[in-house]
Amino acid sequence: MNSASLRIAIVVTALGFGAPSSGALTADQINGALFTDRRLEPQAGPDPFIVKAQVLLSRRSISPGVIDGGDGENFRKAVAQFRRQEKLGEGGEIDALTWLTLGGETATDVVAEYKLSEKDAAYDFTDEIPRDYAKQAKMKRLSYTSPGEMLGERFHMSEKLLNALNPGEAFSEAGPVILVASAKRSLEKGSALRIDAVKSSGMVLVYGAGDQVLASYPATIGSQNTPSPSGEHTIERIARNPNYTYNPEKNFQQGKNTETLVLPPGPNGPVGTVWIALSKPTFGIHGTPEPSQVSKTTSHGCVRLTNWDAEELADLVKPGVFVRFID
Repeated sequence: MNSASLRIAIVVTALGFGAPSSGALTADQINGALFTDRRLEPQAGPDPFIVKAQVLLSRRSISPGVIDGGDGENFRKAVAQFRRQEKLGEGGEIDALTWLTLGGETATDVVAEYKLSEKDAAYDFTDEIPRDYAKQAKMKRLSYTSPGEMLGERFHMSEKLLNALNPGEAFSEAGPVILVASAKRSLEKGSALRIDAVKSSGMVLVYGAGDQVLASYPATIGSQNTPSPSGEHTIERIARNPNYTYNPEKNFQQGKNTETLVLPPGPNGPVGTVWIALSKPTFGIHGTPEPSQVSKTTSHGCVRLTNWDAEELADLVKPGVFVRFID
């Protein structure tokens, strides 16, 4: 090794970003990330600094969407929301004061250990989820397709990050201890008094007493062809683990399906694990089988969240809560 290569190796090691193998991460790299470790240029794999920031934002119910270590739109929207709530100015950048207020310099537990259980190993995975609704309607359940997908959603992570933290792990047997994002949340159930679905920013804001923002989520809110409602509506009912009734006369045209179909429940169903029905018929707030696409693709008029954000929202609300659609 020449002297230049040696100096580079020393710098990488000192920063704590030297991965044990290609694409791998350690808990120490993420838990110990400091403001001086932030990368000013994008990197190929998950960035430990961003993973830590995403977990800390998630703990405050300022959802960055999928925790993936990437400097994406949903992460920046979450940072901007945190800065507004803390009166730190506008913008989606993490400066030194934002990092300190977030607790980035002191938190050392954002990645934790989890022991795979017998229940995890016994989950009945499906081989694949067909895109055609007629084929989905014939299935017993629209389950997860792999242990990585199941665990990623449980801990709000991308499968890429899960694999980077646990290289070579199949997640298929009970017993192994794995590394996961510790994005636990603790909000008072039923404390929401109003929801704002902001179309321009693709955000759902949840308000409690005193107009305090309890939670914020990146969201897909309608499209130009099938816009979401306008004005103010209320929550009518909440269904967990719902099936989904496809009616092309009331909803939209999916493929060549012209008949009403009832699709079984499951996290990979069209509305994910939660359906929050609105007083506007056929419209609701719901989960999704593709969490990484939230706020990046269009919907058929409804409000689409990640499954875990929809589940938290379902805990916060109850029938009668107002939902405002804001342009």
